[in-house]
Amino acid sequence: MFAAAAIGILVVMGLALVRAFLGPTVCDRILAVNMLGTKTVLLIAVLGFLGGRPDFLDIAIAYALINFIGVIAVLKFVERIGDSRSAPRPEDF
Repeated sequence: MFAAAAIGILVVMGLALVRAFLGPTVCDRILAVNMLGTKTVLLIAVLGFLGGRPDFLDIAIAYALINFIGVIAVLKFVERIGDSRSAPRPEDF
């Protein structure tokens, strides 16, 4: 059952990777990368149980925290870039 779950997660990761490359907007791409990170956490956990190493859960939790902080950082960066593009320039006055 764990092997079937791992294969299903890999298929979904492939679809998320396609969305990350083909996403029409930056938000779609960020969400796809976030989903890819979440599925990676699931894959690490499933492969840990499949291999009889449940201590991989610690690695999966650490990766989940890194994924969360990374996505928040990218969103802040994109938000700041969007603000600077829409800010009025001195020559507009």
